[in-house]
Amino acid sequence: MLHVNSQIELTMGAEDFTFMLGNKPGCYIVIGNGKDDHRAGGYGLEPCNLHNASYDFNDDLLPIGASYLVNLAEAYLKQG
Repeated sequence: MLHVNSQIELTMGAEDFTFMLGNKPGCYIVIGNGKDDHRAGGYGLEPCNLHNASYDFNDDLLPIGASYLVNLAEAYLKQG
């Protein structure tokens, strides 16, 4: 099930991205990492942010991210 939360905690995770946006238009999106049930045992059950030794990317999110980008590209191309 896909859950969309438009209210996320502010982060400095994209500070370098602002330099890119100075040259080309774009946007930064955040795709969550799920509810941590994908993580290996022994790492705890709380959310684990980037730059953390316990971080484990949730591979189940790859189709969600890929389909988002495909839909975005198709919508852009339909505009002509």
